[in-house]
Amino acid sequence: MSFAVFTDGSANLPKKLLEGITLLPCDYVVNGEPVTYLGDVDSFDAHPFYEGLKKGDVVKTSLLNTQLFLTHFTPVLEAGQDVMYVSMSSGISGTYNAAVAAAQELMEEFPDRFVHIVDSKGCGFGTGLLVLKAAKLSREGMSCKEASKIIDDAVPHACQYFTVDDLNFLKKTGRVSGVTAAIGTVLNIKPILFGDSTGHIVSCSKVRGRKSAINEIIKKYTEKRMDTDDDVVFISHGDCLDEANTLAELVKEADPDAKVTICQHEPFSGAHVGPGMLALFFWGKER
Repeated sequence: MSFAVFTDGSANLPKKLLEGITLLPCDYVVNGEPVTYLGDVDSFDAHPFYEGLKKGDVVKTSLLNTQLFLTHFTPVLEAGQDVMYVSMSSGISGTYNAAVAAAQELMEEFPDRFVHIVDSKGCGFGTGLLVLKAAKLSREGMSCKEASKIIDDAVPHACQYFTVDDLNFLKKTGRVSGVTAAIGTVLNIKPILFGDSTGHIVSCSKVRGRKSAINEIIKKYTEKRMDTDDDVVFISHGDCLDEANTLAELVKEADPDAKVTICQHEPFSGAHVGPGMLALFFWGKER
């Protein structure tokens, strides 16, 4: 690896894809009890987590702080290697700013080294797509400075579209109003959401019913997908595997060459979108 690649557990990456990638832990609290999520999504037991949310469990997440980045990046820089960290969106978390503060401090301490922080403008596999690309460039021997421009330029092409089963989880985090959540619940309105160019979660369309929501996500995929060397597509779900499999089948119908990975959605951001969240991530012409 020509430079060290970091991200955190919110990138949703399974172990089989973690070659050359270091995951930082995410902390959250469930009903007052602290939990440290190390990023092992393969071992994350999604069913009790999302069932708990349905039953009223209170989950609070916190940003990754500057000290955490200093602690993990410093030994790498001391060993003479540059660092790239791909962060969840600055539009939904202060983690990006904390990482930037650490990078500025470390480049003053290590003037011959380079630390680059990528604002993925997304979360989950929306971050993961960029991390995987960064790790590939590092394995190929590209310098961190060269790779940083490529990854920054790739951010607008990391597409992520998702729907949720219960708008009240988004209401709690201020993503939709209480009135919108109430109407959506009564009328079975399902928003199609995505991370926009500023990294904020916004609605691009609304449909009635879950089946229509899945079809609308596939419509976005067929409109925006672009051919890439690896043609990877990721699906994550909040304990709704059957629907994730349905979405995967529709992706394969639209693009038989797509390499689809299905994964349960990690808890750190899963607490904000709730059970029944279903998301599709892919490289697209634009967001």
